[in-house]
Amino acid sequence: MKYIFLFLLAITTNLAVRSQSTPQPAPEGFDAYRQNIPHGTIDTVSYDSKTVGATRRAIIYLPPGYDPQQKYPVLYLLHGIGGDEKEWLNGGQPQVILDNLYAQKKIKPMIVVMPNGRAMKDDRATGNIMAPDKVQAFATFEKDLLDDLIPFIEKKFPALSNRESRAIAGLSMGGGQSLNFGLGNLDTFAWVGAFSAAPNTKAPEQLIPDPAAVKSKLKLLFISCGNEDRLISFSKRTHDYLVEKDIPHIYFTEPGNHDFKVWKNGLYMYSQLLFR
Repeated sequence: MKYIFLFLLAITTNLAVRSQSTPQPAPEGFDAYRQNIPHGTIDTVSYDSKTVGATRRAIIYLPPGYDPQQKYPVLYLLHGIGGDEKEWLNGGQPQVILDNLYAQKKIKPMIVVMPNGRAMKDDRATGNIMAPDKVQAFATFEKDLLDDLIPFIEKKFPALSNRESRAIAGLSMGGGQSLNFGLGNLDTFAWVGAFSAAPNTKAPEQLIPDPAAVKSKLKLLFISCGNEDRLISFSKRTHDYLVEKDIPHIYFTEPGNHDFKVWKNGLYMYSQLLFR
């Protein structure tokens, strides 16, 4: 089967209709630390950004049993407007979620990169996070990601360098970035996920000017959101356009708001579909 993604059209009150191949929502305890299983490692790396003109930082998660002699696909996992490279670690503990999934043999080994998506010299989430220069920096991150961070990762780590081995996903502002950058760079990314995408998400006609290219190149397009989230309209309009253009994707809604409960479940489900 050329694609693993599913086309979900109908939605119940809380959850998208799921078929056999779609992961179930996270069970209780999916994000609880388990002592007696193999664990991945977390580290901070610094890279030279010609885009920004500064040295920038990213968090790296290496899977349990990491072997530097083995090549790995890479997931770039992006934060929201009020966070930085540590937001996922502080609020979502992705390393715990992924460690537990590895122990259950539910995901493929991958490197996860959590960068700072605010591409400017002072990239801290301080002061007025809605200031125009800080909002613009989230758009500038596209160039930093493509020209600086990805080449650095693929030089420093045993990362596979083909489009089928690169995924991008994010929460809120990072969800919008993931749709904008992933769908805008189909020669770089084949797997795209957005959890509660924010208003920075481009209009569907701009995101997908060529539906045929998306159909032929994309392996997975996953969109999720809490059904009480005031920003759900941005996910819904993208979903509606995908339906109109007959583009395969997963659209998943669940009880919840704009918070890590929804985003952690998004990561839990999305990660199981990657690199298959």
